[in-house]
Amino acid sequence: MVSSPLRATHRRLIATAIAAMTCVLPQLITAQSLTHAASATAFDAKGLARIDSTMQRLVADQRIPGAVVLLVRDGKVAYNKAFGFRDLGTKAPQQTTDIFRMASQTKAITSLAAMMLWEEGRFQLDDPVSLYLPEFKSMKVLTKFNAADSSFEARPTQRRITIRQLFTHTSGLDYPSIGSEEFRAIYAKAGVPSGIGTDGALLADKIRVLATLPLKHEPGERFTYGLSVDVLGRLVEVLSGMPLDQYFRTRIFVPLKMNDTWFALPADKQSRLVALHQEKDGQLTASHTVNGGVDPDYPNRAVKYFSGGAGLSGSIADYARFLQLFLNGGELDGVRLLSRKTVELMLTSQIGALQPSYGLGFALETPQNDFVTPLTVGSFSWGGAFATTYWADPKEHLVALVYTNVYGSTAKLGDVFKTLVYSAMK
Repeated sequence: MVSSPLRATHRRLIATAIAAMTCVLPQLITAQSLTHAASATAFDAKGLARIDSTMQRLVADQRIPGAVVLLVRDGKVAYNKAFGFRDLGTKAPQQTTDIFRMASQTKAITSLAAMMLWEEGRFQLDDPVSLYLPEFKSMKVLTKFNAADSSFEARPTQRRITIRQLFTHTSGLDYPSIGSEEFRAIYAKAGVPSGIGTDGALLADKIRVLATLPLKHEPGERFTYGLSVDVLGRLVEVLSGMPLDQYFRTRIFVPLKMNDTWFALPADKQSRLVALHQEKDGQLTASHTVNGGVDPDYPNRAVKYFSGGAGLSGSIADYARFLQLFLNGGELDGVRLLSRKTVELMLTSQIGALQPSYGLGFALETPQNDFVTPLTVGSFSWGGAFATTYWADPKEHLVALVYTNVYGSTAKLGDVFKTLVYSAMK
């Protein structure tokens, strides 16, 4: 890990950072939430102290550079703290208002955008996506792959990809960078990006290329985490007539007051972007190339490729507002984006016996998988590639998030955090 003198210095700096951490959270769920909920009414004080000590230990042991934690109960902030450093290189202390790369947390926002169009009658969930993106009309399934040159053979599919299958990752599309070996090679050869930090390309162009490539399996056959939601983002563009960033801004972010969430951060917000770190051989380092050679400073650059699956960065408070919208049945602070029944549909499992149980945009806690984590049945969750984690628990009226930015983290921060939160609840 690090030498003893460096570790001693690191611990002294941690003490300074902890002393400087703030619990101030501007404008979260409602005007009333400016006054934080009394922790005594929502959580056990000793349990919250365990969150403090665990986060401090993870920072001291260099498992994470720093983290921001936010708990909202009954629409009010019950706990909000920052720990450690926003940048191990400069030792700048973490702040609760910092901006993080959210990566796959973008997917749920794209799903909301698509369901807003569904409510307008623009498509049906079981429509073939080829009705709106005709390049997907004649898809094929991989039958043979040659690792020597990434060539392949494929047969025509028996079924067409539906829009519902894009929401639920059952379309047969795989992922570049983190997908299977065969499809990492196939996508790389064709120039299909992962969506994070993509330069010099447009979503429309790359989605057309993707449609010429084979699927991993028949649509609807099984869950394969992949580029399905990037295709869904392109569908939003086609049906709305707007680039995805513009649709997000005008239809979601401005109405919900998610002022810190962007594909490309405005100049006055760029200094709040946390450094991206990487864990390699058990050691945290500043990350200069991640996820297929991506520049970690991509949120501070101009962006034209709007990845509906991975492209956004934002503050933890913004995403809490997004999740509270769903706990409130589609409405927040007098602004309604979805009907109550549409929210119920999104939070209902869509893929039968397939696992993980998945709705229209979120993983779900169901009676079938409830033995795995302490989350209550009905909770919905996901996270991002750089170790951000969130969930919302309707029964407990709880929104919980923990953010750090580490690529390749082995700290299992999200799993630890779930245990800490539920053991602290009254």
